[in-house]
Amino acid sequence: MEREYLQDTVSVIIPVYNAGKFLDRTLNSIFAQTYKNVEIVLVDDCSKDNSAEIIKKYQETHPEIVYHLQETNQGAAVARNTALELAKGRYVAFLDSDDMWYPDKLEKQLALMKEKDAAFCFAAIEMVNNDDEVVKKKRKVKEKINYRFLLHNTMIATSSVVVDREKKGDFRMPLRRGGQDYATWLMLMRDGTVAYGINEALVKYRVGNKSLSSNKFKSIKQVWQIQTQNEKICKFKAFFHVIGFTWNALIKYLF
Repeated sequence: MEREYLQDTVSVIIPVYNAGKFLDRTLNSIFAQTYKNVEIVLVDDCSKDNSAEIIKKYQETHPEIVYHLQETNQGAAVARNTALELAKGRYVAFLDSDDMWYPDKLEKQLALMKEKDAAFCFAAIEMVNNDDEVVKKKRKVKEKINYRFLLHNTMIATSSVVVDREKKGDFRMPLRRGGQDYATWLMLMRDGTVAYGINEALVKYRVGNKSLSSNKFKSIKQVWQIQTQNEKICKFKAFFHVIGFTWNALIKYLF
């Protein structure tokens, strides 16, 4: 049985784990959106800090917040999948609990998706430090990319993604401890779906706090595993994809 979604609602998917230091700023960036028809789904993966208290404080004045506490710590992929199950909106937008959006982020992406009849949209990001100071300006993105391109490039940032579930179905992320976002984009695009990009920095991506993605060697290993295991790509082809992926990642982070 297909799920029915709230047609114009964007459900913001946020996994939370010990996010208290930045959670106020993340949530306020959603409240400031010019597109107001949003639902905020926060899944707490057994945080040991004050994340739950912060969320409950905002729930008093923001009924659009849905809060769920996991029984045990299970990682970001399970937390995001729980949020996808709870989410009611036709559109889902992913946001890490320490990143932030510019106020017109959702409005611009929804407008592009309707214009292009698109199922998948992402945007450029800029990198900020713990004090919200820009340490790396806009990372350029293409106007549209396909599955083949994504096999050797890291262009899609999780906190920039919006997906139309009426077009892509009630999907879930592959259950990986790391790299589940990249595995998800490949999964969503392997049927020929094109991802449309907005070459404007609409996301403030916080560097220095992404424990699973900060180790680039680990990321390369994850790409290899995802392509050979999840995507069933032969090892010979995957080897050349990973070389291209590594080269593009070096260019992106060094220049």
